Amino acid sequence: MYAAMGSFLSTIILPVAVGAVAIVLLLGLLNMMRGGSPNTSQRLMRLRVLLQFVAIVIAMIAVWAFGGRN
Repeated sequence: MYAAMGSFLSTIILPVAVGAVAIVLLLGLLNMMRGGSPNTSQRLMRLRVLLQFVAIVIAMIAVWAFGGRN
């Protein structure tokens, strides 16, 4: 059961989370290169940090789930 959960997390959910981090990072870089609002840059940076935390938590749960099988 845990292996199936780990497989689902690592093949579907984790790439989505990493993709979300990449998109927010690119949006922040584009905003900075265009000379956009500093408030928008700050908001995007906070969102990126939150999404990175979520991605790390998902990765750790997937590693834990794969480690549960013998």
